[in-house]
Amino acid sequence: MATVRFTPALQADYQQLFDACLIQKPRAAEIEATVTRIARSCSRYEAVGMPLDIPWFVVGLIHCMEGSLNFATHLHNGDPLTARTVRVPAGRPRNGAPTFSWEDSASDALCLRNLHKWTDWSLPGTLYQLEGYNGFGYRLYHPDVRTPYLWGGSNWYASGKYVADGTWSPSAVTKQCGAAVLLRRMAEINQVVFAHDGGLIAVHPEVATVTSDETQAAPLVSYSKRSRSDVAAELQRALNRFPGIFVKVDGVPGDRTSDAFRRLSGHYLQGDPRTL
Repeated sequence: MATVRFTPALQADYQQLFDACLIQKPRAAEIEATVTRIARSCSRYEAVGMPLDIPWFVVGLIHCMEGSLNFATHLHNGDPLTARTVRVPAGRPRNGAPTFSWEDSASDALCLRNLHKWTDWSLPGTLYQLEGYNGFGYRLYHPDVRTPYLWGGSNWYASGKYVADGTWSPSAVTKQCGAAVLLRRMAEINQVVFAHDGGLIAVHPEVATVTSDETQAAPLVSYSKRSRSDVAAELQRALNRFPGIFVKVDGVPGDRTSDAFRRLSGHYLQGDPRTL
């Protein structure tokens, strides 16, 4: 399988694309609903990812891309759990007998790709592994088209797609929202917090829950002048890493924290009355 080295230039490319990623307005509701569904199953993703030192959201994003969030399918490629995989990689899992549990199959898929040996879960490191899960064919053979596996549904993708293994169509358009685009939305609502250099700051699946509104995922940090949390303190530490930003690390996400967040993201923390 062709691969691409994780060079500093590639890391910078991932970071720049992610920072400038814009969700296509016609796909916004779909992306919001998908992020909500991923968050709802975060405990199940963590149960598989934690023993392998893989963040829950990585497992969730792969599940979305490969199995449309269907827990009756293999994480390898979306084939049904009632038999070993048929499509590439075929014959997985090698051990056990159908019907496989989703958890056992998912662990096999992640270990097959050596994700349990990967230690760089920074933003670039995460995108590198997500792109590699689908393959580097776009980057190697069609560099004019950014892989829709990452960027479908964003300003970075218009058309061009492998419609089958090794079969390329320049006019085909993916129907999927890309994993990087979903991750971008998760970062926007603070379900995943990255530092300015792309490093992973905070991921808390136990609070990555949803509201009663089926189309709106709840952020990890919401505006408050009274409530104190460790997650808010982690966000404040991350904000302080940016030049010219100085907020007190007290775990209370009030006006100054919301101001700093707006300076970097373009919008206040959810719940800030200035957004009304």
